[in-house]
Amino acid sequence: MEVIALQSGSSGNCIFVEAGDRQLLFDAGISGVQAESRLAAHGRDIRDIDALIISHDHRDHAVSMGIYQRKYGLPIYITRATLAVASEKIKVGRLNDVRHFEAGSTFALGDVQIQTIPTPHDAADGVVFVIDDGHHKVGILTDLGHAFDELDEILPQLDAVFIESNHDLEMLAGSFYPESLKARIRGSKGHISNHDAAELLRRSASEKLQWACLAHLSEESNTPELAIETHRKVLGDRFPVYCASRDSATPPLRL
Repeated sequence: MEVIALQSGSSGNCIFVEAGDRQLLFDAGISGVQAESRLAAHGRDIRDIDALIISHDHRDHAVSMGIYQRKYGLPIYITRATLAVASEKIKVGRLNDVRHFEAGSTFALGDVQIQTIPTPHDAADGVVFVIDDGHHKVGILTDLGHAFDELDEILPQLDAVFIESNHDLEMLAGSFYPESLKARIRGSKGHISNHDAAELLRRSASEKLQWACLAHLSEESNTPELAIETHRKVLGDRFPVYCASRDSATPPLRL
């Protein structure tokens, strides 16, 4: 299995996963040109992608899904509620190949199983994902709302994980954000902090976890260095910890 975060953060999210004989994209929050060029830099052709799978309706995850389908011919996997709300918020445009799944269901793409887990994030029908190729399981766990109980059941199963590590609490408190936005981010439907993510990994990650990649970092209330430092303080050297970029692709992360 090979995974590349093409970008992660409030300015856009898109993650490439090669699992078995399938090539998948999770979310379409960056432009088609960006996705195409960043995949090409790693020897991948976006037109070879087997499925585009959308986690929720927010712009930074869904804005370009219509372009990915019309320009590159990618089938879109999405819940009905997510598509309905996204279509009200953004210019999705004409869609010719939409395949609906239910939040909380597991569906198959060839031999690859995609488990979807509903989240308390403030989206219409948001989910996170576990991708299982029969040999390894990778979690894409961002836009969580809070560290809800099901995460403690999911993490012990994983061989690798992208996990939200959105903000540092002190930086958020001192940021220029209005108090209403700070409360939303800290609240039960917002985003989890560096400390929340590290504690979640500390108590629930098993010995099989080969690496974690911190994702969806805030531009104003976090830094990659601070996020990794917080995790290292809590986790020590249990496993490698990487950080997805807000404006570029990671190197391939493999299992």
